Amino acid sequence: MHSDAASTDAPAPVMGLFERWLSLWVGAAIIAGVGLGILSPDLFQFIASLEYANVNFVVAVLIWVMIYPMMVNVDFSSLSHIGDRPKGLIITLVVNWLIKPFTMAALGVFFFTIVFKDLINPADAKQYIAGVILLGAAPCTAMVFVWSQLTKGDATYTLVQVSVNDIIMIFAFAPIVALLLGVTDIVVPWETLLTSVIMYVLIPLVAGAITRKLLLSGGTAHIDKFTGKLKPFSIVGLLTTVVLLFGFQGGVIIGKPLLILLIAVPLIIQTYGIFLIAYVAAWRWKVPFNVAAPCALIGSSNFFELAVAVAISLFGLHSGAALATVVGVLVEVPVMLSLVAIANRTKKYFPA
Repeated sequence: MHSDAASTDAPAPVMGLFERWLSLWVGAAIIAGVGLGILSPDLFQFIASLEYANVNFVVAVLIWVMIYPMMVNVDFSSLSHIGDRPKGLIITLVVNWLIKPFTMAALGVFFFTIVFKDLINPADAKQYIAGVILLGAAPCTAMVFVWSQLTKGDATYTLVQVSVNDIIMIFAFAPIVALLLGVTDIVVPWETLLTSVIMYVLIPLVAGAITRKLLLSGGTAHIDKFTGKLKPFSIVGLLTTVVLLFGFQGGVIIGKPLLILLIAVPLIIQTYGIFLIAYVAAWRWKVPFNVAAPCALIGSSNFFELAVAVAISLFGLHSGAALATVVGVLVEVPVMLSLVAIANRTKKYFPA
């Protein structure tokens, strides 16, 4: 993905095998995790013990392996195009920061404490609410490029919004999460929350920017080659994290197999609802399709890697919050691919 305006005419790369079948890989990792957790509980207890100040070293390395390659793709030079597509950017920012976190919290409270109150005990409900809040407050970054490509979206607009959202995330993620957790009566360890933002947003973002600057001397092809080499490690990082989380949750899952489905319900409703809000807003504002589609898809998708990392830091590997964020990973791709299909079928209603 290039940052110059000309890149909008570049042919869209095909969605990779991993991205297309992400839910399948995650499903396999869940089964492996549950099985290993039951067969080798001592191994998982040992991994859980490798922590300092609520940060598990194994998970921290895995999350970094996932997030760092994404941050190399963030191109801050694209900010020079910030005024090119103001309508799309305004919709994206309003949806991501003023609507999405709050609707996610409301849906979490509604389903886990009212609709499913006979199926989920109150202590667990709080944990699941915390998990979905973390998903709702973390705007999409890496998968944005995939969704944009699948709708032949404006590449420059996509890069601009990723850069802007990442800058906002440094300052807004922690206060929004703290506010929503506080409103839902969940204790907020501020110090751990801020440490998580520094570890999993600020440091990878700075490291990614430095790496990008060093590689740029050889042209954008060097960056693409570098991130391509890192991609397998990123995939292994995500799947290993899922195996670990479900290894710790094995007993819970075996005891309540319907749990994953219950957690998925508000997440699916939120994703379709947010897409509808952003897409209709773009249609009413006569935003061109190549901006309207990625704009709505960006709002609908989550930065699930960050949500998983912060859930583990705040509530622990054994927590319901961490479990809820991984369910977010599971439902993300099939739901988003259905939204891509909806966008492509309704292209004719938007200006070219």
